[in-house]
Amino acid sequence: MSDECETSSDAEKRSQPSLGRRGFLKTAGTIGAALATTPLDVVTQESALAKAPAPPGAATIAVTLRVNGERRQVNVDPRTTLLDCLREALTLTGTKKGCDHGQCGACTVHANGRRIVSCLSLAAIHDGDEITTIEGIGQPGALHRMQESFVAHDAYQCGYCTPGQIMSAVALLKEPCGPNDDDVRELMSGNICRCGAYLNIVAAIQKVRRGA
Repeated sequence: MSDECETSSDAEKRSQPSLGRRGFLKTAGTIGAALATTPLDVVTQESALAKAPAPPGAATIAVTLRVNGERRQVNVDPRTTLLDCLREALTLTGTKKGCDHGQCGACTVHANGRRIVSCLSLAAIHDGDEITTIEGIGQPGALHRMQESFVAHDAYQCGYCTPGQIMSAVALLKEPCGPNDDDVRELMSGNICRCGAYLNIVAAIQKVRRGA
């Protein structure tokens, strides 16, 4: 009686093969691999495109800077930072590239008399601006008094952060700053010395401030 009442749907269910535990795991693994592979390929391709250099003949813009008192005109990609423009287009390599995220201060320069981290600023927005780099502060035989004080107080070790430290210290001379060492540390907090020469850096700055 039960066989006679069996519906076509029941018959179809009985006719389908059982997947089983091993078959299930094999099928799930295959599907998972397919899903994982395709998005990864897409991400990889997008990442490669994002890192690819601009194609030859890509549009550039003319930027005129007055760097260390000299008028300089360059053609740069609109995305070029002021740091890369100074180092690569103008070969002023005294300004250092440290973190490239505006966190270490190694790339500090002066723009119209104010200190900025040049890795976070596009060259294009400084068209016509007065830019001063470490090369414009002083040269061997004619050092800036801050440079002389850094040498006298041994305020550097590896020296990589020193240009940015000096550029910030020179700017500090014209900024409101209390008389104490802690006041100097506060205004110099954007410049990191990985060697830890902070005591000597503060001493060098204070020598110039008090001497002035």
